[in-house]
Amino acid sequence: MAKTEFRALTVDEAVARLTPPAPTLICFHTRPDGDAVGSAFALSLWLAAMGSRCYCVCADEVPQYLSFLSADLQESVLAESIPTGFENARIVTVDTASPAQMGSLFEHFGDRVSLMIDHHGTGTPYADHLVVPQAAACGEVIFDLIAASGVDVPPRTASLLYAAISSDTGCFRYSNVTESTHLHAAALVKQGIDTAEINRRLFETRSYQGLKAEKAGFERLRFFEEGKIAIITFPYALQQELDVREEHLGTLIDVARCVAGVEVAVAIRGTIKGDFRVSLRSNVDFDVAAVASSFGGGGHVRAAGATVSADSIEEAQEKVLVALRLARS
Repeated sequence: MAKTEFRALTVDEAVARLTPPAPTLICFHTRPDGDAVGSAFALSLWLAAMGSRCYCVCADEVPQYLSFLSADLQESVLAESIPTGFENARIVTVDTASPAQMGSLFEHFGDRVSLMIDHHGTGTPYADHLVVPQAAACGEVIFDLIAASGVDVPPRTASLLYAAISSDTGCFRYSNVTESTHLHAAALVKQGIDTAEINRRLFETRSYQGLKAEKAGFERLRFFEEGKIAIITFPYALQQELDVREEHLGTLIDVARCVAGVEVAVAIRGTIKGDFRVSLRSNVDFDVAAVASSFGGGGHVRAAGATVSADSIEEAQEKVLVALRLARS
């Protein structure tokens, strides 16, 4: 279906669609981050409070470092764990900007998505949608939906939403942070949540395998364009050698991004399927989402991602470099 067939909804219209009680599957993007997990489970708790039976689902399991967000709510988010009674469920997606980001779930549920809730400025709508690009995190959008419904935000939901916002703003350090972001966070803090513990778990806790991956990534760090572009390549064979999983590779982009003088950082990871997952971050006013969209991906001006098809990780790197150089010229 062409994306012109899908309607852009207001907050009130989205609330009207969500409030009628119905079995609801809440889908979120592959390789889930704190915003995806926090937003999905916060939405689940809100809908449950209004009488809907909900289940959160993803093509990938919640990574270990984020399990504190969902462990007491669901044991698994994989499709095979969906309990009976959801065969004809309402399908809602959060923080998922394009069909590709749904991964294998799109094949099963893509044509049944009734509402897409997101905040990415670049993406491919695949259902009627509430997309708020000025929101720093999807957690802000979920907060606004709950507020518009007149339902109070209890501490458990507030913790999830705070984690979502903090995660996507780098603990409020990134350029996507606005006055509204702080106001949303302040409203959540009023619920008496433990923000120090949430941020410690999100930003100050590393697994040993994650540290191994960062060390290996640092050793594969390469610079281009007189140090303005930094790229880390991480072949799938190296993941197997080090016994690390995809969830341990999320901070590779930060290793590349933190070097002085770097304007654009890239992390390229091989996959078991043979394609390559690319994360892009910008430290300057440079639109990496436009680069990602050239490969069918998307995201934000300073943070985006895509999947690149290539015969080798070196070829994938060259494709990304060509796209970056073209965009910079």
